[in-house]
Amino acid sequence: MSTQKIKDLKLEDYLNKHKISYTLYNHPAVFTVAESDKITKHIPGLRIKNLFLKSDSGKYYLVCLNGHKRLDLKLLKSKLNEKKIHFASPEELKEELNLTPGSVSMLGMINSIKTHLIVDEEVWSSKLIGLHPNINTATLTLENSQLKKFCKSLDKSFEVINLE
Repeated sequence: MSTQKIKDLKLEDYLNKHKISYTLYNHPAVFTVAESDKITKHIPGLRIKNLFLKSDSGKYYLVCLNGHKRLDLKLLKSKLNEKKIHFASPEELKEELNLTPGSVSMLGMINSIKTHLIVDEEVWSSKLIGLHPNINTATLTLENSQLKKFCKSLDKSFEVINLE
């Protein structure tokens, strides 16, 4: 656990309850991976891009991948057996994960109602990842064992997929 406090008290309580260790870094707000590369380059770990998507069938997906990868939507649609997938609206993001654009991360899954978490194999196997603790003025790093502990602690569905 970190000595610094996470601003999202529900998240902090969740991580403490599940004994998930992390390191917290505060920094100016960042909204994109490109901004993060400049402002938070001193923070170790793989930077994660998080895309909140919705299928035409009404399913929500949170896709977490290397921040420098482009998501191949055709590949994702075929792996999920979906005809169409698009970005969900900011209103749906707020309602479903209680997050705002720029602050999205898999840690928001603690608020999920019906979102399916998709973790790219590269993220799943990384030694250390950095992600927002549901606010874009901080980065929380998780070692691989803690990432896996977090995902397995969720009472929501998740899967690891090779997105290449």
